[in-house]
Amino acid sequence: MQQQKAKEAVAQIRGSDLLPELSGDVYFKDVPGGVMVYVSVEGLPPYQPATADRQPVGPHGFHIHAMGDCEPMGGNDPFSEAGGHYNPTNQPHGNHVGDFPVLFSNNGKALMSFFTDKFQVGDIVGKAVVIHLNPDDYRTQPAGDSGPRIGCGVIYALPQ
Repeated sequence: MQQQKAKEAVAQIRGSDLLPELSGDVYFKDVPGGVMVYVSVEGLPPYQPATADRQPVGPHGFHIHAMGDCEPMGGNDPFSEAGGHYNPTNQPHGNHVGDFPVLFSNNGKALMSFFTDKFQVGDIVGKAVVIHLNPDDYRTQPAGDSGPRIGCGVIYALPQ
């Protein structure tokens, strides 16, 4: 199937060595004027407020990254092969095509749906969805200071 023909896609999220129990799915569906995104993940860590020397844990930064490589790589920089945020229009952070709302952990689970008009499903097939440990501040350049990557899934087209 050619990328530009895809109308629906999914990324199956798996956790890094930092959070191996993290799992879930992110579905993408073309709709008139844009894309609906449906998220269902579990195994997120509970919220922990910031301290003087540590960022808060959660709500969790959530983005499309430019490269479809979710090899865990271990260590303190898991899923680094997914590259930076998907940003084909070269916008400042906070307005990247791949910038999504944060995920809130509710007893380890997050369910969310939202609409975006920044891409069509065919544009993102082969890229990766990444979940971060810390919240996205939507202003720090180039990526929002969201901390370590705790989950990743490559976006695959679904059969028509």
